Amino acid sequence: MQIKGFGIALLGLAVAVGCTDGNSGFKESVKNREPDAKYVGQAVGNFSADEWYPGGQLGTTDNVTAGCYEDETPAVEKQGLMTAFNLGQAAFERKYTTSTAPFKGLGPAYVRSSCLDCHPGYGHGKRQYQYRAEFGNGYLLVIYHPVDGQNSDDGPYVSEVTGMPQTKATYPFLPPIDEEQIDIKWLSVNEMPSGLPMTFPDGEEYSLIYPEVNIPESAFNTNPTPYQTGAVAFRLESTIGIIGSGLLDAIPQDSIREQYRYEAAHRAELNPAFWDKDKNDFAATAWYTLADGQFADGTPAPAGTQLLKRFTYAMTRASLQDGAGANAIWNITNVSRSDRPKLYTTAAWAQAMSENPQVIASIKADPSSPFYADGTEDSIKKVVRGLLDPSTNQFDNSWHNFTPEMSDDQYYNFMVWHRGLSIPRARNLNREEVQKGKEVFNRIGCASCHRASWKTKEDNYWKPAVYADKELPQYKEQTIYPYTDMIQHRLYMINGIHGSWCRTTPLWGRGLSRENTGAEDRLHDNRARNVIEAIMWHGYDKRSDAFWCTKNFYNLTKEERDAVVEFINSI
Repeated sequence: MQIKGFGIALLGLAVAVGCTDGNSGFKESVKNREPDAKYVGQAVGNFSADEWYPGGQLGTTDNVTAGCYEDETPAVEKQGLMTAFNLGQAAFERKYTTSTAPFKGLGPAYVRSSCLDCHPGYGHGKRQYQYRAEFGNGYLLVIYHPVDGQNSDDGPYVSEVTGMPQTKATYPFLPPIDEEQIDIKWLSVNEMPSGLPMTFPDGEEYSLIYPEVNIPESAFNTNPTPYQTGAVAFRLESTIGIIGSGLLDAIPQDSIREQYRYEAAHRAELNPAFWDKDKNDFAATAWYTLADGQFADGTPAPAGTQLLKRFTYAMTRASLQDGAGANAIWNITNVSRSDRPKLYTTAAWAQAMSENPQVIASIKADPSSPFYADGTEDSIKKVVRGLLDPSTNQFDNSWHNFTPEMSDDQYYNFMVWHRGLSIPRARNLNREEVQKGKEVFNRIGCASCHRASWKTKEDNYWKPAVYADKELPQYKEQTIYPYTDMIQHRLYMINGIHGSWCRTTPLWGRGLSRENTGAEDRLHDNRARNVIEAIMWHGYDKRSDAFWCTKNFYNLTKEERDAVVEFINSI
């Protein structure tokens, strides 16, 4: 102990006489070299005491080491939900199969066999150079018909494959898309159309890369193929980090409406699909229609009740309990349940499988197959088409007796886990460069989209009828710091996100990505290899909603740029 203390004393002496941090250029004080544990929960510099707890007291874990993304919130333990949380965690981590209970029901076509495959370490996906439906590859394919030329980011999903295209299938079927034929190339940006040089004024260079995806018509096992119904374009989307999702669900709709109104008054344009500028209120398409259920206070919510869309990059879902993981546990693995009593497939794939000689021959050779019927080719084709085609009501009892593959209790446990994932506490807020980074972050305009804090108020969450009598983790009256405005913006990147508009990604906890996932890739397709690249992509095109603040960042000194990075990695 004496030797360890002596070492700390020498370090303090060295810092006191002007030791320089080679990463940031800051000359640090003795206080700056002390562990932050001494300051947690205290106001330091320009940080308030509660900013150490981004998820509030009910939503933050004190763990900031590898594995912290897996932690439950204090609310889970406080409400006595640890058993359900642990069971739900198993549903997230375990691989599903075609026959092994309780993790059975995989296929007949699927995206991944496990949620964890897409969310390595519970975080954002990693950059990939091949498309393989396996652990660590968090990519989802986006296949659409471009509306304004082949390079357009906009256009409807193709109807021949699902919105989350599948590249795996269970025997004897072929996957809708043969992933071996998916080609991913990473290309370099040589110059920025916005005019921003790729060298900062102080001489430091940065580089940018982006993916180009091509899939030939031969890769599609559908009839017809997308190529037969129009021009086809492809994009990659990485899975979103899932930590703290329940806290985002707890942000009141009225508070989000106020944010829209503020930004509508200070910006040229918001997505008209979400904001009606003439009414100065939400557009009709901003609302998501729910199934039967009730709210946390016991108020009934009959089918047709609407909530504001807020989840996914495209903000296609409202309520965590009917979006994000609640949807993915069904359409990623194709595991059915009582409120999703159907397969996530397409008529085009069902038709192709019913016409495929290899598939028919395999079934014909196996009388135990559920698709065997009377063993004749015509009967097999009819049953295959009937069971795989979602438009034929394949779970009608005339085909077979339907039993949900995921029970209502399993689904409930999964949602306790999903709503119960915490946010790790902030780090290093006592350090001068982090405090400087916060000041610069706000000064150059980043906070205009990455809004720091929200108040959760009563958190009167919605829950489906299948477990309406059970409670979920609740986050009443918490001040949280997700660093998102919960609104979509456009960045106009080359090979950008499908739909052009993208919800502002929460920044909280992302500084621990490398410890938890082994990578720190950022943005919707992992094109940014670090924070600097993520920021500079915001200024790729002058039309970007964030060009002006990216230009401000570009003109900072190296010390200020490094401070911004330290701040983002600390919150």
